[in-house]
Amino acid sequence: MSFQITFVTKWSDFDPNRHMRHTAYNEYAAEVRIRYFAAQNFSIEEFTKHNIGPILFAEETSFRKEIHLGENITVNMKLAALSMNNERWKIVHEVFNEAGKLSAVIKVYGAWIDLTKRKLTTPPKEAAHLFLNTEKTLNFEEILLKSKS
Repeated sequence: MSFQITFVTKWSDFDPNRHMRHTAYNEYAAEVRIRYFAAQNFSIEEFTKHNIGPILFAEETSFRKEIHLGENITVNMKLAALSMNNERWKIVHEVFNEAGKLSAVIKVYGAWIDLTKRKLTTPPKEAAHLFLNTEKTLNFEEILLKSKS
């Protein structure tokens, strides 16, 4: 399933050079991930109910083309890697300017955390479907986890 959202940018997204702040790109990518989970019937309320949350180990952004003050943007989401038990995942976001030109690529490596134990966890069975229909990158791979022995 292809998932993307078009956003109306706001004044606070831009810096004195009149182009988008570098952190704003990542904030929009995070918003897309949360909206994707909600679209899969696993909203913030579900995270709370199951006492889990998504965390990031790494976030890498490469900038390709400026986004200027007043432009709208479109941000998509693709699955780049997933562990067998859905505990860990890698997601790629592409950010396009109003003209449809690729402006940034954001790669995140994340997992689920138990919010009480503050330890990594596998998602509950109610979340097993989250990545089933997610569009995958061309170089999608399985994340191999070390055994806990």
